[in-house]
Amino acid sequence: MASTFKALEVSEKFSLSIVEKDLADLPEGDLLIKVDFSSLNYKDAMSASGMPGVTRNYPHTPGIDAAGKVAESRVPDFKEGDEVIVTGYDLGMNTSGGFGEYIRVPSNWAVHLPKGLTAKQSMSLGTAGLTAGLSIHALDSFREYTGLKDTKSVVSGATGGVGSISVMLLSKLGSEVTAVTGKNDQSDFLHTIGASNILSREELAKTARKPIGKSLWDVGVDVASGEILSLLLTSLSPGGAVACSGLVGGPSFESSIFPFILRGNALIGIDSVEIPLKDKDHIWEHFAHDWVLEGLDKITKEVSLDNLEVEIKRILSGNQVGRVLVKI
Repeated sequence: MASTFKALEVSEKFSLSIVEKDLADLPEGDLLIKVDFSSLNYKDAMSASGMPGVTRNYPHTPGIDAAGKVAESRVPDFKEGDEVIVTGYDLGMNTSGGFGEYIRVPSNWAVHLPKGLTAKQSMSLGTAGLTAGLSIHALDSFREYTGLKDTKSVVSGATGGVGSISVMLLSKLGSEVTAVTGKNDQSDFLHTIGASNILSREELAKTARKPIGKSLWDVGVDVASGEILSLLLTSLSPGGAVACSGLVGGPSFESSIFPFILRGNALIGIDSVEIPLKDKDHIWEHFAHDWVLEGLDKITKEVSLDNLEVEIKRILSGNQVGRVLVKI
């Protein structure tokens, strides 16, 4: 094993370059992992551009996702050659991340790659897929006796990573999906991945009514917060719920109490970063077996580290569609 490796590094002035790093520079940890694939998430772009509250110290290697093989292990639960997935916790934020050929992490950040799922597929999903899966699982659990089949669902930010996988998964589970998007030129894409109906943000504002309107959807997946979440909450059927995991529309929203006390609606917060490892493992097992998504490759663009800067600029400008897989 070589003592050096290549990584995408962000400088103190937030310029990006491919550099040669030393394994000895990696932090302490139980597992040294040779990374085969990573993926691009909005948080990676935030780290790469120096947005406040993400990464404290530079130079830094982002990448909150990584899938690869164990190169060295100090714990019995993992042995050399084991295929593993690492997502969230501090990876790629203040710990050198998956945009490098090697990472070193605590063993309680890693799960074994489930049989039935390849490393490439796991990173085509990545944290976005994990978040979508956690959202759908939470909604399914909320509807314990009725499930998601034959429901009417709504997904905001539907062309993005979390949104597109949520559309695919809800459709697979038998829900009629309405996709809400600001990209009015992506109707064909959204229909292809399973959306039955498409609403622009402007159409949503005209369709939904405050403080409470018609019952339009049974469940929702929201990555926006802000005004969009406010409108979704006014439009749920009795016993409905929205799972929220993002704030691209702002960190706050307004709501009356009416959806909650007149219709028994729920707002479910989704965290994919600090949740127990067993919960992450549970979702990956779903994707390996009963949640296998046909056509995942059709929403995934594969790039190398050399091409990653272009994709980071694209996601920051709000123009990313689907998923970006990073081959290391």
